[in-house]
Amino acid sequence: MSHSPSRPRRSALFVPATNEKAIAKLPQLACDAVIFDLEDAVLPEHKAVARDRLAGFFAERPAGNREFLVRINSLASPWGVEDLTAASGWAIDGVLLPKIATPRDIIEAGDVLDDNDAPDGVRLWAMIETPRALVNIAAIAELGRDPAARLACLVAGLNDLAKDTGVMLTPDRRYLQAWLMQMVLAARAGGVDMLDSVSNDFRDLDAFSSECREAAAMGFSGKTVIHPAQIGPANEAFSPSPEALAEARAVVDAFALPENAGRSVISLEGKMVERLHLAQSERLLARAAMIEKLKN
Repeated sequence: MSHSPSRPRRSALFVPATNEKAIAKLPQLACDAVIFDLEDAVLPEHKAVARDRLAGFFAERPAGNREFLVRINSLASPWGVEDLTAASGWAIDGVLLPKIATPRDIIEAGDVLDDNDAPDGVRLWAMIETPRALVNIAAIAELGRDPAARLACLVAGLNDLAKDTGVMLTPDRRYLQAWLMQMVLAARAGGVDMLDSVSNDFRDLDAFSSECREAAAMGFSGKTVIHPAQIGPANEAFSPSPEALAEARAVVDAFALPENAGRSVISLEGKMVERLHLAQSERLLARAAMIEKLKN
């Protein structure tokens, strides 16, 4: 399975499941995905109420093309199994699993979804935020090649990873670069998307935009965000540029010429272009079309 231009995940907004004001504003926002948080953003005494509130939201799920997910509590916690069992019956697109450590965590979550007759379209996302998850990331991402495992996306969780390892989380993330690239490589090998971690300082949008551009250059599919102001910069950074789209169209058009039929390598504006570049161009154009669809 190669990485395909699946639905765009340029910006995935975390929204506390208890924040009614933030939930009411969602129709006005342009994020590609919404992740309702039942874990970190909800106090223990509010877990059950938050779960009930989400049940009501999904009973009248808004129309549109964006993804709606729920980050449940860890299955090892007192609330995780109840969260996942309830979510199995909601009109959701996916469940984000926190604090995973091994492929077994993905498989067990998938078994709960299966046992509760969740539709096949309900996918699993997983936080890569523990040292064990990072050590096991190749095996975890490989589950993306098995449709029965439901795995669709991995999400970097640098705050927890830095806390658990003692690695300093600097503004330029210099000490975490190697781990970030390891995440992207594993995700691509497994054919799943890889989202970059949240940026804690939501007031510094210049720094945030720079971090998004860097993450896009590193191969990330998109970024998790914690404030509506971060959505626009993330969408821009992870969208194909006009120049890239023009170049992709030129490659597709060139290979479509009769004189290039069946050729594996052609010359275009003084550059050697191979069929692998044609495949890349087609994926880029397909991604741009998916992004346009999200706007409608």
